[in-house]
Amino acid sequence: MIEATNLTKRYGNKTAVNGLTFTVRPGHVTGFLGPNGAGKSTTLRMILGLNTPTSGSVTVDGHDFRDLPRGMRHVGALLDAGDVHGGRTAVAHLAALARSNRIPRRRVDEVIDIVGLSSAASRRIGQFSLGMRQRLGIATALLGDPPVLLFDEPLNGLDPEGVLWVRNLFRQLAAEGRTVFVSSHLMSEMESTADHLVVIGRGELIAAESLAEFAGRGTGAGVRVRTPQAELFAPILLRARGQADRVGDGLIEVTGLSQEQVGELAFEHGVMLHELATHTASLEAAFLELTADSVEYAAHDA
Repeated sequence: MIEATNLTKRYGNKTAVNGLTFTVRPGHVTGFLGPNGAGKSTTLRMILGLNTPTSGSVTVDGHDFRDLPRGMRHVGALLDAGDVHGGRTAVAHLAALARSNRIPRRRVDEVIDIVGLSSAASRRIGQFSLGMRQRLGIATALLGDPPVLLFDEPLNGLDPEGVLWVRNLFRQLAAEGRTVFVSSHLMSEMESTADHLVVIGRGELIAAESLAEFAGRGTGAGVRVRTPQAELFAPILLRARGQADRVGDGLIEVTGLSQEQVGELAFEHGVMLHELATHTASLEAAFLELTADSVEYAAHDA
């Protein structure tokens, strides 16, 4: 588990992270979202002890990461897939890390196999494509078989097969009871992979909740009703202070009322329903709407 409490980081007059408080729990894939410059990378670096907080704290399973001996056994991380020695082979790179963290040598071969790099294990990393480097970075994170895993943009450079593999891997790791924290700008992938979200903007917390709850906060959320009595039911919904937009073929899009409230109104007034379902905004739509005031650099139409 990762716990941040009033986590703050300042660089001179610039505040990169401001009073962040959130918890990343085991057994879930938690997405870490925010516009460019929101403070995501700084937050990840503070979790790993690479940056020192100006104030506040962040712990991994109740401990400061820097106090944990042989850190790769406790936390695995992929921050920058390109930050490796290009002259080393994949095996040599992982073997050196294994020795320094007292990880058995057999684990090197295991993680190379897990990420699908067995045929390239003896090639120099400088010859790797970006997607292969990403796979090596994931192998590095998995090397110590840690309970907590951090990934910063892990899908960069991966082909569709690789993206699907990573998605399934993250779900598997979470199902094993691990804490999986993934920073990504790919909303469609977070929508397919994450259970929970931590969303920040300009260094401050915007949301820490389930993906469904966050998407439901977008204005695209509502209730869809199909009834042969749409002409009768629409005014009833309006009197109940809902917004009812008829879109043809007996279909009404309702906002301002919950699915339960709409169903109760239909029952109370004897209205026959053929369909009653909630729908939410896409994660991307909700993200753009709820972070609109936190974007540091915004483009405008000419």
